[in-house]
Amino acid sequence: MRPRLSSRRQFVVGAVLGLFNVGCTSAGVAAPSESPPLAAVAPIPPPLPTSAPPSATPLPMPRAASSVESPIADALQVSRSGWKTDFSKHTVPLSEIQPGGPPRDGIPPIDQPAFVTPEAAAAWLSDNEPVVVHEENGDARAYPLQILIWHEIVNDTVGGRPVTVTFCPLCNTAIAFDRRLDGVTYDFGTTGNLRRSDLVMWDRQTESWWQQITGEAIVGALAGSRLTPVPAAIQSFAAFRVAFPSGRVLSRETGFRRDYGRNPYVGYDDISNSPFLYSGPSDGRLPPMARVVTVALNGEAAAYPFNHLEQLGVVQDTVGGTLIVILFQKGTASALDAGRIAGSRDIGAAGVFEPTLEGRSLTFRRDGGRLLDNETDSSWDPLGQAVTGPLAGQRLRPIVHANHFWFAMVAFYPEVRVWQPG
Repeated sequence: MRPRLSSRRQFVVGAVLGLFNVGCTSAGVAAPSESPPLAAVAPIPPPLPTSAPPSATPLPMPRAASSVESPIADALQVSRSGWKTDFSKHTVPLSEIQPGGPPRDGIPPIDQPAFVTPEAAAAWLSDNEPVVVHEENGDARAYPLQILIWHEIVNDTVGGRPVTVTFCPLCNTAIAFDRRLDGVTYDFGTTGNLRRSDLVMWDRQTESWWQQITGEAIVGALAGSRLTPVPAAIQSFAAFRVAFPSGRVLSRETGFRRDYGRNPYVGYDDISNSPFLYSGPSDGRLPPMARVVTVALNGEAAAYPFNHLEQLGVVQDTVGGTLIVILFQKGTASALDAGRIAGSRDIGAAGVFEPTLEGRSLTFRRDGGRLLDNETDSSWDPLGQAVTGPLAGQRLRPIVHANHFWFAMVAFYPEVRVWQPG
């Protein structure tokens, strides 16, 4: 039986405080820079197709309120000490922002990420462990959740594109963004605050505050601005190694001492639990802690419960007028279950793709443990690569998506459609 939490607030506060009450090998937060030279990295693999269908606008966020200037009075419930943020400009009620426990960058972002080969990472990263996979211009990288759970943000440059790779453990949201806006590259950190249980980030250039799930600046000079999301998927390390044998894996050499591999949120993802520090819309269509694959395209948002994906293996649907296919496979551990991530239960992983290849539409099915297309009987992995058959070596175009807890999705997309089989 999985552990149950006797006191949700005490448990999560203790876990979060533990994230920054650990010794640090660096004197402070390192200045942003390009990634250091890579250790024993093989040549970069061939590029994937363009990351989003030309006809679709990936992940259109909920419409933001216009930035307003208003007296802050007592509405802000978190400390303003040391901040240069313009709190008179905001797109959400300031009272919705809550302290999460740590101070600013108390959960330290990684600004100088180092990378190793998959072979080197295998010495400390188990095949079933979850990693965030992001590829750009043939540069494929894996960001293990055993590291991200302690840092939440990595500022990186992948395939020439400046990106920030983010993970909010309380919402189970792993999302990557292009960190450029109007010609400026921004560097992000953690404010120590939450809104609707979700990570509130900040940029070092203007000290504006940003909502992680939506990529929107919600407080400060940039209030109302939005970052562009880029495809990133939680997959097993084993799946990454097979799909990208010459890829690169975020190193444990972060400049900080952390117990990488340990989960400080033991039992948090139990389906019977409630989210921490959540104040927002409730929706009884699914349990709050149910995992869903989420897709939002061209004004429509849809959620696909993991329990259905596990049963079917393949789901084909249309979102915002765009055909999609979701490929699901077991073999990926939860990052929020057991004390050691490698020992956590298998929850599986999903990828979302455009089901066309060189103008040819494909349909898919699961046959035993294999994912096959009906047109050629080629088999596919959950990263959208054909591994055997006439299409072997071909890749489907990834579509921006995320794996949320249900409460987190409905908090920001209350009109979301829940997909049901049949």
